[in-house]
Amino acid sequence: MQITRQTEYAIRTMLELAQAPRGEFISTRFISEQQDIPEDFLKKTLKLLVLAGLINTQRGVKGGIMLARPAGEITLVDIIEAVEGNIALNVCLVPGYNCPNQPGCPVSRNLARAQQAMLKELRKETLEDMLKEQ
Repeated sequence: MQITRQTEYAIRTMLELAQAPRGEFISTRFISEQQDIPEDFLKKTLKLLVLAGLINTQRGVKGGIMLARPAGEITLVDIIEAVEGNIALNVCLVPGYNCPNQPGCPVSRNLARAQQAMLKELRKETLEDMLKEQ
């Protein structure tokens, strides 16, 4: 599995927002410039983050974007799933997928263990934790 550039941009955007004072809206232009993300592409990414409930937006002179929840409550899994959808190493691990080879498939069992380990790691640290490491 490899995350897309859009997911990378979403993570960088969320880290930028996590550095802003709580309750302060940040302009998309500022984030675009700070993170070197094309503004049009950033706006498409922001729509996904809004739909996932990770950011709030406000139009107008004092508008912009800000985190919808504290940085200490948002993990990489939250951001990745907002952009990519459910994380699955293989189609057989997608919730609701009916694989004809299950339940006795040794490949599926091993991939499921690997996926759970990866998700556990991605859930360990929040945006707040990542900023402390800088």
